[in-house]
Amino acid sequence: MKLTTPSFAYSIICLSLFSLIFSSCKIKGKDKEKTETDVFSKADEIISSIKVLEFPDNTFNILDFGALADGETNNSEAIKKAIATCNKAGGGKVIIPSGKFLTGPIHLKSNVNLHLEEGAEVLFSKNAKDYLPVVHTSYEGQELMNYSPLIYAYKQNNIAVTGKGTFNGQAGTTNWWPWCGAERYGHLKDTPQQKDDHNLPRLWEMAENNTPVSERIFGEGHQLRPLFIQPFECENVLIQGVTFTNAPFWVIHPIKCNYVRVEGVTVSSHGPNNDGCDPEYSKNVHINKCTFDTGDDCIAIKSGRNNDGRRVNIPSENIVVENCDMKDGHGGVVMGSEISAGVRNVYVRNCKMDSPELDRAIRIKTNTLRGGFVENVYVKNIEVGQVKESVLRINLYYAIYGPQEGDFMPVVKNIHLQDINVENGGKYGVLIKGRPQSFVKNVTLTNVHIKNAETDLSVENSEPIIFKNTTINGKQY
Repeated sequence: MKLTTPSFAYSIICLSLFSLIFSSCKIKGKDKEKTETDVFSKADEIISSIKVLEFPDNTFNILDFGALADGETNNSEAIKKAIATCNKAGGGKVIIPSGKFLTGPIHLKSNVNLHLEEGAEVLFSKNAKDYLPVVHTSYEGQELMNYSPLIYAYKQNNIAVTGKGTFNGQAGTTNWWPWCGAERYGHLKDTPQQKDDHNLPRLWEMAENNTPVSERIFGEGHQLRPLFIQPFECENVLIQGVTFTNAPFWVIHPIKCNYVRVEGVTVSSHGPNNDGCDPEYSKNVHINKCTFDTGDDCIAIKSGRNNDGRRVNIPSENIVVENCDMKDGHGGVVMGSEISAGVRNVYVRNCKMDSPELDRAIRIKTNTLRGGFVENVYVKNIEVGQVKESVLRINLYYAIYGPQEGDFMPVVKNIHLQDINVENGGKYGVLIKGRPQSFVKNVTLTNVHIKNAETDLSVENSEPIIFKNTTINGKQY
């Protein structure tokens, strides 16, 4: 006696196959949901990897080393002695109390927490000679020997700058800023500036020729401005609570660093190239609860310029930006243009971007001299009041200092924006300019709603954008 007929057996097989396919779809659906959830769990893992710094319970007040809070006496030696004594004692806190303290550059050492008490204002000298001798630093993504940054740490571990005080770089239209060459920043015709042959062109040539950094000597007699705070090749760095204003050049610049936390910091500085925070060749960076009101990009993630970036070849990666407020600036969160070693794994969430002088919310800029790559950028829960140009701009033809064409094709892929509301989208909702030889790939907009953009989209040389529940000027995409 047969237990099944052929037709019944066929039905059982079909039912089994359907069940298998349905189960597979459910698994894939769950996997997709899990993958989307896992994206920002990676950000949480990065944050968790950056340890809370601890310092011995030692305090060293700069007043005890001869510092005077009159705003006129140069306290460089007093601060230097306090830091050296703290470091020699095994570490602790160097206190700058309430008052105005003039100083030259401050050089941090391992296990030292430089702490500004509320009401403290550190005024940095306007005399360029105070920033000599030259140190190993960088300028627009190229290493060199130049004026010391205002606050500098070289190959140190476990360092912090904390408190509620203010660092005032005292840059303005009569010092530092005129060297940029722009009349609006005080440059006078026929006076030296950074684009003169002995400045940037000389540095570019040295970088292209692989001149050793120790031989790229600038400083006195040159017009390349110092950075504000630069931890260089440091590990375990904390910058917390303080305010930076009137910067000569880039403000917060961790370069070749690992495990960096920038938290609760205010950058209010509208000079030329006054980027707020520029991690470069750095990884495991957390920028949290900061306010940026700047003369250039609020945050710009970088990895070297042209040949120098390829020489160093350290991508910037694992960078989390959250709970920040971006006001004036060329861009809210930017990747580039110094990007030759590449950027990957950037997470931006829970930020507010709003100003008539904020050009873009998210920006990627490179060219075929820079080359490099940008991949795996995740942006979520952003409130944009207004931007001047665009919400998202990707530009593989970025040009400054003349034509920027070379042999290094940039690659941009996996750029994801989700849960973003924009009240005034500027000239373009989305502006993408890829290259015929290198299309921008895998851009997705999910639950993105952009109002009041003059033009919805301008997209060239890009794979089709993937839209999910997205509207621009009320139109569903």
